[in-house]
Amino acid sequence: MLLGRGRIQVGLGLESFLQDVVSRFIILPITAKACTQAVHLPANYPKDPADRIIGATAIVNGIPLITADRAIRDSQAVTTIW
Repeated sequence: MLLGRGRIQVGLGLESFLQDVVSRFIILPITAKACTQAVHLPANYPKDPADRIIGATAIVNGIPLITADRAIRDSQAVTTIW
């Protein structure tokens, strides 16, 4: 979406960019446990479904979330790095 809105440039085609990302990082699946966790995040956690599933995935996998999103950090629902 950021690419489509012109907010980021990747320097190559989208598919090539995504293949490069997949080759460099571990992509975690969206699991039933993460979906359940997303529903149970506190009320002060952002309502955006993508933000909720990303945060919930970090929680259920026991890993910190790298984010500049102040609302996510302020919620203190997930350990963050930034």
